[in-house]
Amino acid sequence: MPDARQTALQILTALDQGKGTLDQTLESILNENDGISQRDRALTHALVFGVTRWKKKLDWVIEHYSKTPLKKIDAIVLNILRMGIFQILHMDRIPDSAAVNTSVEMGKVINQPWLAGYMNGLLRNVVRNRSEIPFPSMEQDFIHYLSITYSFPGWLVKKWVSRYTKEETIAMCEAANRIPPITIRTNTLKTTREELETALSTAVKTIHPTRHSPFGLQITAPTTMISKLEAFQNGWFQVQDEAAQLVSLLVSPRPGQHVLDACAGLGGKTAHLAQLMKNQGRLIALDSSTQKLEKLEKEMNRLGIHMVETVSHDLHHPLKHSLSGQFDHILLDAPCSGLGVIRRNPDIKWTESRNDLAGYQKRQLQFLSNLADLLKLGGRLTFAVCSLEIEETDQVVERFLNDHPVFQPEDRSPELPDSMNKNLYDNNRLATCPHRDDMDGFFSICFRKTSG
Repeated sequence: MPDARQTALQILTALDQGKGTLDQTLESILNENDGISQRDRALTHALVFGVTRWKKKLDWVIEHYSKTPLKKIDAIVLNILRMGIFQILHMDRIPDSAAVNTSVEMGKVINQPWLAGYMNGLLRNVVRNRSEIPFPSMEQDFIHYLSITYSFPGWLVKKWVSRYTKEETIAMCEAANRIPPITIRTNTLKTTREELETALSTAVKTIHPTRHSPFGLQITAPTTMISKLEAFQNGWFQVQDEAAQLVSLLVSPRPGQHVLDACAGLGGKTAHLAQLMKNQGRLIALDSSTQKLEKLEKEMNRLGIHMVETVSHDLHHPLKHSLSGQFDHILLDAPCSGLGVIRRNPDIKWTESRNDLAGYQKRQLQFLSNLADLLKLGGRLTFAVCSLEIEETDQVVERFLNDHPVFQPEDRSPELPDSMNKNLYDNNRLATCPHRDDMDGFFSICFRKTSG
């Protein structure tokens, strides 16, 4: 059975080879190594997310101390070095000697006689000189400084600097690099938040209610995998960030209504909508991925939700005419760059396609247009993205309204908790920020259909 570092190396190597997202790769390989202990599983997570989060900074350090150019270093050796340097610079609980020695031992399997000495010398150099590593100067080139020291792609830092103050850009980078809290949402079809808090109190280190969502709890350090907790297996909660919970509150469907979750994915918001509908009415979960819909159906069964119908459809194309005018509410949690959830998905930083914001906008507008005719007169279409970039938020709103004058933005503040003051909901828009609100970055707005 591979240990934590070997498992982490396996995941990082697969990720570099483009075999899936970080979450998909992590889940797949950890499932293969089913017997890994909870302690090793936690270390694997820390190493994989840490190296992915800080990759650009780690590579800068390697380049400074290596006589071999970065591009010529074997991919496996590079990831071993990244893991070693990450432990030295960012993991206080791991002794430097352990970080160095385990890295060198891992390198020995490559069976190159010179490699152990190379890795040992480089890593010990980092240990000796960690306080003197020559990072870029903030004063001379602020964008380059942020890009290296906070480990972000230059295009994204440049974009943020052009829109925000230097201080806020730094705060955004810091927040995106923090390990996010584990946030869960109570399944009120089975229990209450208070009962769930009591049930979990002995299985986690800390637990407290979320500030804005009336259904959320934040937990730290569960004693076992979340999926093995009794409350989870009983269907008492789902893992879901508070910002995502607030999006469903913006929709606020009623029992008995007809609702469409147009990009349902794995069903986080689908289940929340079903809760708000008290498991009564018609709720269609639509997605282009049949695999995701199969998982969604299993999740609904775990949660005791029996009102959800699944439909496989690609929203690049209009839906069948028989659905026109059928729905009271439609939620479009649209495909987007995901730049608001980097703290949970740090591999997003290094995915070049995330820079194609115009492409995401085009798809979002196409999806909105293909859904518009499905609403009843007076029905509501809620648009959401896990991004705060203007190309995917205000520009989409402006262009959709220009092309569809029968829709108007609607004030949903009466449906929202009083605590969601103007910092979160203003001008009919929900906007949450990791650096300000300690939750994922989401944007959402509700459009009402005012004529046929």
